[in-house]
Amino acid sequence: MATKAVLIVDDEADIRELLVVTLQRMGVDADSAATVAEAKAALGRRAYDLALTDMRLPDGEGLDVLRHIAEHHGNTPVAVITAYGSTENAVAALKAGAFDYIAKPIKLEQLRPLVTSALNLPRPALARRAATGETAPEPAPRLIGESAPVQKARELIGRLARSQAPVYITGDSGTGKEVAARLIHLGSARAQAPFVAVNCGAIPENLMESEFFGYRRGAFTGAETDRAGYLHAAHKGTLFLDEVGDLPLPMQVKLLRVIQEKRFRRLGDTVEEAIDVRIISATHRSLAEQVQAGEFRQDLFYRLNVIEMRMPSLREIPEDIPLMVARVVDRLARQNGVGVPAITEEAMLALRRYDFPGNVRELENILERALALCSDDTVREQDLYLTQGTPREPPASVDGAMGTRGLPLHEFLDQVEREAIQRALEATRFNKTAAAKLLGVTFRSLRYRLDRLGIE
Repeated sequence: MATKAVLIVDDEADIRELLVVTLQRMGVDADSAATVAEAKAALGRRAYDLALTDMRLPDGEGLDVLRHIAEHHGNTPVAVITAYGSTENAVAALKAGAFDYIAKPIKLEQLRPLVTSALNLPRPALARRAATGETAPEPAPRLIGESAPVQKARELIGRLARSQAPVYITGDSGTGKEVAARLIHLGSARAQAPFVAVNCGAIPENLMESEFFGYRRGAFTGAETDRAGYLHAAHKGTLFLDEVGDLPLPMQVKLLRVIQEKRFRRLGDTVEEAIDVRIISATHRSLAEQVQAGEFRQDLFYRLNVIEMRMPSLREIPEDIPLMVARVVDRLARQNGVGVPAITEEAMLALRRYDFPGNVRELENILERALALCSDDTVREQDLYLTQGTPREPPASVDGAMGTRGLPLHEFLDQVEREAIQRALEATRFNKTAAAKLLGVTFRSLRYRLDRLGIE
């Protein structure tokens, strides 16, 4: 295997010498340059697997080196060296496409993993395939669709996979924010390390610190053994913070320090641990509005929101619904060991008209229920029961039913509900617990409906 090569760009001779010696001891071939002009000349002579550049140079700045490499040597990752505490420069470099940054004075225990991660980046073609889920082990997340918004998201995922920058993913509930985060992880140099997903809104406030940081035995009443937290579990990998806006303010302060110092301490411990973790966060609410309302720290917001990507809502991409339906139906059929049912044109049209307030997650629930209730291996419009949401246009079946039956609204809704319950009971062989689960209601709620509608 050919020796990896790194270009070091810094105007301080002692730093260049330190970095060259360190890299050579890692088995890496290292060249150095003192100016932007020398860096461009070196890049013209040979190919490099990584460029490590200072931000301040005699004839320009590190961003000039970054832009030159992006234009002429796009496959070469670039890491920048910033002055201590100069977060503005670091964020600017990450937004411009830098792989990562390291602050002066350079700590070798931080430099070595940075270099290793950059040199282990998958080839761009492989990263693009990972961004679609093609190279991931089963069960692999996939970003389905060929619409412009989905292709834009897929292309951005591929680029973000070749960076260490924190990513902030926005979008309505059920749009696949965690899928996007997993694909970024799978296409990155961290793909073989853990991906740890945390729902910040599901953790009681009094357990936040112990869940994130872990604890030592005896740290508090009930701490009978040592326990690792989310940060330790995600070491060298990716920590995905879903609904990060639900973090209480005291925990926001602690998380900010971890991001800045790249160190943390378990509860009850006296020694800090170094942490190498990439943070991807997501929320369906606006963090910027939470900052304005004083509910979220502005400094943490800027740390998390280095690069923002938005996942499109299903109502924005109706042209992708047939592809998604085919994918979901095929998966559900395989899971249940049955043949793939047909979808009538009327059913597909109804799905394309539907507003999907719950997005992809709601689509999956609708199709799972329809597959259980449909007859003769065909999903028809009436099997979908699209009555809970807001259709884009009134479905023809509802208009027709109202016209032919001539029922007042409450009677019509009772009739729809009665038919849904009866078909659920038939599909589950009159197992009320299973029927309630299929309908998405509690057993008590189903029992109430059975009594109210007079269903035996």
